[in-house]
Parts: sequence; C-alpha cells; structure tokens
Amino acid sequence: MIEGLNTPAIRRWPKVALGVAALVALSGATGWGAAQLAAKHIGAPDLAKVKAALRLRLPKTPIDAINCEGLGGLCEVASKTTLFYVDVRAKYLVIGRVYDMEARQDLTAARLLALNPDLLAAGAARRGNGADETSQPQSKSVPQKVSLAGLPANGAILWGPANGPRVTVFSDFHCGYCKKLSAELKAIGARVEERPISIFGPEARKDAERVLCSPDPETSLHATYSGLALANPKPCDTRGLDANEAFAKAHGFIGTPVLVRPSDGAVIEGYRDAAALRAFLSSTQPQG
Repeated sequence: MIEGLNTPAIRRWPKVALGVAALVALSGATGWGAAQLAAKHIGAPDLAKVKAALRLRLPKTPIDAINCEGLGGLCEVASKTTLFYVDVRAKYLVIGRVYDMEARQDLTAARLLALNPDLLAAGAARRGNGADETSQPQSKSVPQKVSLAGLPANGAILWGPANGPRVTVFSDFHCGYCKKLSAELKAIGARVEERPISIFGPEARKDAERVLCSPDPETSLHATYSGLALANPKPCDTRGLDANEAFAKAHGFIGTPVLVRPSDGAVIEGYRDAAALRAFLSSTQPQG
C-alpha cells in the first residue's frame, strides 16, 4: 500500500471496472517511466486514441473527459464523479491521488470537488438515479446538531479575535476548501476553534501535529494553509487530535470542512463564503 492511499476518502472510491487488474498492468516506477518516455517521444497524445483504448479495455466504464496536460505524462480520466489516471498509451492505470509537491496541492481532491462538490463535503450523500459500476455509496448524514462537550482543549487551535463570533471547525490542512474557509473566517473576524481530523491521511496528520505542538499554533496554522513547510517541533500530547477524529467518526463527519456553532451545536457542511458565515454565526452567540 502506497502511503497516503489508505484513507477514508480513497477507500470510498468505487472500482473502475470488474477485472481491471486482469486488463491493465499496474506498475509504480515502470508505469511512470513509460508515461514519461511516451510523453517525451511521441509528443502531444491523441485524445481520441486514448479514449478508444480505454473503451476497449474498460468497456463498462463511461469516459466523460480526458486531460493529458500538466501531469508529467499522465492523463487524467473523468468518469462521472470518479477520477483515475493512465499513461498516454492507456496501457498503465493508476488509482490514487496526484500531489503537486512544489505547490503543496492535492490536485485530485480539487478536481473531484469540481466534478462533484458534495463528494468530499462532510457527510454529504451523492443522490444519483440508480447504482452502476461507478456510483458512489450513500454516506452517513451529518446530524443537524451536536454537543461539543467532552472534546479536550488540547485538540484545538484557537485563532482570531477573542471578541469575534465563535465557531468550531473540523478541518484538514490538505483540504483546499478548508484553506478557502479560513480566509473567509478571517475576513469576518471570527473566533475559531479549529480541530483537525486529517481525512487526507498520514501527511495531513503530521502537519496537524506540527501545528498543534509548535510554540505558536495560530501562526503555524496559517503558515501551513499558505503552503509553508514547518519544522518538526518538540513532541507534545497529541491525544486531542485522536479525540477529534473519534468525535468526527461518531458523528459521520467523513469530509472537511464541518462547522459547528458552539452556542447551540448547529452544524453546516462544506465551504461557505463570508456572507453565509455571518448569517450562520449571527444567531445566539455566547457572551464573554
């Protein structure tokens, strides 16, 4: 198992087609090398030929779009709400995530959200017109209200002005919509209790630990969202992060961001802009 693929979001991806292992050779270095050599020697791929090869090898999988630009010789294939990758000859197939290590961006997550905004939104169920080989399973719905009582203080990073409207956010530092949300929360002067749940796997968890254990967690939080690499701080008690993840699992938070209004436990899922956040947080805020 390649590190970072054994995550809830990845495990929910459907199999692209029955018997795909028998039809397509999966290879790490070999497949990547073939893709790079093919891109170098044959120039821009013929998308029609790539699509024809995929139809031959994956006849039951609908192919909605193919993009072979900007992925180092790989082609991104969109099939309804699912993504996978092939080399330019459509010989090798890769199921997993593509990261831009220079920009520190999860390119796959961004494209999945563009295809289906509900796919990685916490607890959102994709409601289709029936199941087929690429349909997403129904996810557990997020409750309308939750109690935050019992969550340990050492699982939260507090930021924003102390007198701002309060909100608790369950987030992941590798989640692009969490980064966008943090900018909107900063714009409205919110007082944020941010609780990482690291749905994007081990590297996201490591970043959460670096932020939590740093001498200045608030500054480190914003630096991490900005793509800056943090030094490894001295170890600290990270059981609060475990508690966050257990809480999220118990309440069906299978994606990020999730916002909870502390005054009454009301929950909203996914990214919201400043106007929507003001409206949500304007009700019954606690004093002090």
